[in-house]
Amino acid sequence: MKNYDNYFLPVDNMEDAKEFYGKTLGLNLKFDFSDMGMSSYNVGSEEPAIILKDKNKFPEAKPTIWFVVDSVMETYNDLKAKGVEFLSPPFRIRTGNAVEFDDPFGNRLGITDYD
Repeated sequence: MKNYDNYFLPVDNMEDAKEFYGKTLGLNLKFDFSDMGMSSYNVGSEEPAIILKDKNKFPEAKPTIWFVVDSVMETYNDLKAKGVEFLSPPFRIRTGNAVEFDDPFGNRLGITDYD
């Protein structure tokens, strides 16, 4: 794991959540893909962002931390060999590949690369 990538938080109402994170907390909007069920906010000058996930589009969403790795496929295969059970095979996102899994305690984690 090289660095943090993003922090995902599920929300019940995207418009109310955008009001809270943007106006109440004063975070800057990084991107708004509300039509796809996600909006993202920067925290200061940090690259990792808080990404709000609309539970109406992602009903299984849980608070999730993603980490950056050199290669999702290599890390996926390594972790799978160590017994990690993934929620799906790796998938494409706008910036590379990603995949998620739950730790033994029910916390959701993910890995992504920038290829």
